[in-house]
Amino acid sequence: MSAPNPVDPVVLESIGIINALRRGTVPASGLSRFTVGLESEEQALRDQFRLVAHSGADIKAIRGEYGSGKTFLISRALEIAREEGFVTARVAISPINPLHKLSTIYSRMARSLVAGGEENAIRSVIDGWLYAVEERVREYPGLSADESLLKEKIAEEVEKALGEIGDIHSALAAVIRTYYYSSDAGDFQTARAAVGWFAGEANIGRAFRHQAGIKGEVDESSVTSFMKVLSMMAIGAGYKGCVLALDELEITQSLPRNLRERGYRNLVQLIDALDGGSLPHWFIIMGGTPLLYDGPRGMRSVPPLFERIGQVPGHAGFSNPRQTQIVLKSFDARKLEEVALRVTGIYATAYGEVDRDRISHRFIHTMVERVCSHFGGRVDVVPRIFLREFVDLLDKCDIYPEFDPMISYDLSPDSVKSVLTEEEKAVIRISW
Repeated sequence: MSAPNPVDPVVLESIGIINALRRGTVPASGLSRFTVGLESEEQALRDQFRLVAHSGADIKAIRGEYGSGKTFLISRALEIAREEGFVTARVAISPINPLHKLSTIYSRMARSLVAGGEENAIRSVIDGWLYAVEERVREYPGLSADESLLKEKIAEEVEKALGEIGDIHSALAAVIRTYYYSSDAGDFQTARAAVGWFAGEANIGRAFRHQAGIKGEVDESSVTSFMKVLSMMAIGAGYKGCVLALDELEITQSLPRNLRERGYRNLVQLIDALDGGSLPHWFIIMGGTPLLYDGPRGMRSVPPLFERIGQVPGHAGFSNPRQTQIVLKSFDARKLEEVALRVTGIYATAYGEVDRDRISHRFIHTMVERVCSHFGGRVDVVPRIFLREFVDLLDKCDIYPEFDPMISYDLSPDSVKSVLTEEEKAVIRISW
């Protein structure tokens, strides 16, 4: 086998996947290449994205025990959304991005947009919307020969489009108008300030506010208006809508009751906006453990929220991914073995053929058996660590012809203590 071409997109993606697995993180792209056992969940998500693309709106709650792959499925859902033509964003709930501060969630989302493969893409979305407005005018017959008339008609069309935004939020229309004319005049400092204000940045100076003729900023009462304008602009720029993932919601349970319940009521507000037609072309994904949904400090504590996302009683072995909640099964030995086989193929694409005598199916099966024996069968506890160790073995086999992974490999609790997360340590302690 010849050496992989280092500029081939598939090779680059493969290297990115392997690099992420070395760090024990979820790769940014290429997840479909080693996704196992999520076919029905992926199809349910695709179906819902396609509904949202036609003026719908929807929400999906991903439910699973620790180690069931919630973060992976959220990442995969965002990847599918981008394949379907959506703008995406992901916000990890944390002490600095708490669920009870919806304006902070919006700001973090707006600054983390991914559109058409571009990160930090809110400015790109605005430019795409404005470009589409200009292109409509350029298609008018007879205008291309008269530059002054063309500019006049473009300005009229931009003002007409801004009028639609003004009907939703007048200050937003003023800010986008300021952005348009300052960009056209080469005043990039003002243009950057306009984008920052739209993205919810807190330190936009008074001089810009005076120039744009606005007061205030995005607040709790205006978040849905800002989101509606953002999806409108995304649609105008040629995308199908916006998808927001809210991850690591578990932290909300640790807050005082008043803040915790305020956060849950923010979710009620967003769900009602989706269902009520106030946020067309929006899809929201969230993930959590059963305790987050059903525990005394979880979503059950706010009945209006639980009524909207509560799980319909199921039948053993027959989960329904079309429900509001997708219920994930824990990772098992069979899935881990299949993932390792797929990662072997990705590694071969990235670095060249793998020595299948040393990294054989039999060796992979043995690795999984050792994990089961060391961790009491709790394969779900260490898939991240397992894959990190597995990539290390692939590297050593590639570098050292004399390296024997069957002899050298040992994944025991003592050998991985330093790289376990606090959540993984907690689960292991409970299981022992």
